[in-house]
Amino acid sequence: MRSHYCGELNESHLGQEVELCGWVNRRRDHGGVIFIDLRDREGIMQVVFDPDEPVSFAIAESVRSEYVLRLRGKVRTRPEGTINENMPTGKVEMLGLELEILNKSETPPFQIDEHGEVNEETRLRYRYIDLRRPEMLERMKMRSETTKFLRRFLEDNGFLDIETPFLTKATPEGARDYLVPSRVHNNSFYALPQSPQLFKQLLMVAGLDRYYQIARCFRDEDLRADRQPEFTQLDIETSFMNEGQIIDIIEDMTRQLFDSVLDVKLPEAFPRMTYAESMLRFGSDRPDLRIPLELVDIADLMANVDFKVFSGPAIDPKGRVVALRMPNGSSLSRKQIDEYTKYVGIYGAKGLAYIKVNDRAAGPEGLQSPILKFLPDEVVDLVLERTGAETGDLIFFGADKEGVVNEAMGALRVKLGHDGGLAEGDWKPVWVVDFPMFEWDEGAKRWNALHHPFTAPSCSLDELKNDPGSALSRAYDLVLNGTEVGGGSIRIHTSEIQSEVFTLLGIGEEEAQEKFGFLLDALKFGCPPHGGLAFGLDRLVMLMSGASSIRDVMAFPKTQTAACPLTNAPAEVSDAQMRELGIKLRKPTAVSHD
Repeated sequence: MRSHYCGELNESHLGQEVELCGWVNRRRDHGGVIFIDLRDREGIMQVVFDPDEPVSFAIAESVRSEYVLRLRGKVRTRPEGTINENMPTGKVEMLGLELEILNKSETPPFQIDEHGEVNEETRLRYRYIDLRRPEMLERMKMRSETTKFLRRFLEDNGFLDIETPFLTKATPEGARDYLVPSRVHNNSFYALPQSPQLFKQLLMVAGLDRYYQIARCFRDEDLRADRQPEFTQLDIETSFMNEGQIIDIIEDMTRQLFDSVLDVKLPEAFPRMTYAESMLRFGSDRPDLRIPLELVDIADLMANVDFKVFSGPAIDPKGRVVALRMPNGSSLSRKQIDEYTKYVGIYGAKGLAYIKVNDRAAGPEGLQSPILKFLPDEVVDLVLERTGAETGDLIFFGADKEGVVNEAMGALRVKLGHDGGLAEGDWKPVWVVDFPMFEWDEGAKRWNALHHPFTAPSCSLDELKNDPGSALSRAYDLVLNGTEVGGGSIRIHTSEIQSEVFTLLGIGEEEAQEKFGFLLDALKFGCPPHGGLAFGLDRLVMLMSGASSIRDVMAFPKTQTAACPLTNAPAEVSDAQMRELGIKLRKPTAVSHD
């Protein structure tokens, strides 16, 4: 039906007769000459119809926005003064010779070029129209280019594309499973995979050596702004490679991906940073290295002051006191500081103390802060010296439990950096390594795996048993501009260590056998050393395309409430289906308001 895409035509096609198909982006009637901007996935082409072709001109008069057309015409140069340098096809136009309306369109619920004025619920309800927008089409194309490159790279490096099951068994991986009732096995359920983790490890036991998959994953998580109940990850697993070798090949893949798709040159070697250093300097294990600000520990300076807000956390083994210098921040108004105080409150901070350095050389008289009266001059001077404060700077303080300080001040660091225009460079990747094996859950009085329970420790089995709190894991995360795009580890490949990790996590022998018996059995039959990594494909493409949400790089995403406005899923099913599955719904209990 067509010879070219709209966006392909340029001066090399002058004088040629071509056929195009697409949607009417805009129709304009200028003094007896009709202009139609025809749009397809590759771009827009201006087509001119004049009365010399009465049949096609009459049809052109009747078309409206979003009509689907097929047309034939001749490519010619645009008249002088009408060239559009902002369009790839802006130097040429097409003289329409023949026009056919393939389908009409009702008035769309929103204009294709008015994204900013349309709420997301409406965009998702009419997603097939929303996806016509050039911005969305480009993101879908970038996603396709990205997956195409990743497949080619991995296959060129000996990785095999192997599918793993969707209908599997529930396993504890940090989020709730989506359960699927079995019709033929009464009272039993499958679970949709949160990841292919155990299957890809079994593929290593089987000797497949190098595996990859563009895998669909499902997690019934609590609602968050930028999480989806179903998402896509690039899943990778290898045998007989240590973490350094895996990091090297993934780093090479990432560099080549950015070069191929974005024409961006990433560093020849990505920096590596331990988890401990990252938390110390940035309050986060996902540091945005574009922001030059850092947290500075000052607990030793505050341990003996009378100001309990600072001295309390300073002497608490589980507390932390930090300072954060904002260059040229003394110009911030009280209203702005109050807004930042409200912001850190989201992360549990009870307040946000500060000192404005109006004149460093003037000593105490050159400082401005409500907390100065509580702090000795010599302590304040040491704080200014340690943070490197200069005239015009502002120092923010965080003092609380370590977790609260890290979250609140880490987030404040990033916000101050972006608000103040301090970000340096476009892309700053970093590997974060040497994560703790476990984190202590004070409420449950038990250890939890920081990554997942199949991550190998970097210490011996005896050291793991004797001091699990100090054990580090052989895990590694790739962080890009403050977002974790990929995470992985060397896996446990012996049943002895795997059983001990289960024990430390409070998973008894019987429960371990019930839930993971197939894995424990497999580890006894010559399991090779192996490791891998998973990339969040949606998140990666979001960063690469400059989108603000992963929903904008997914063709048919769910809302923040895990609903689909397009299909009205989730939905009720018939009583007959429920009976066939042996399921009876329990009606919600009515709440009395007496």
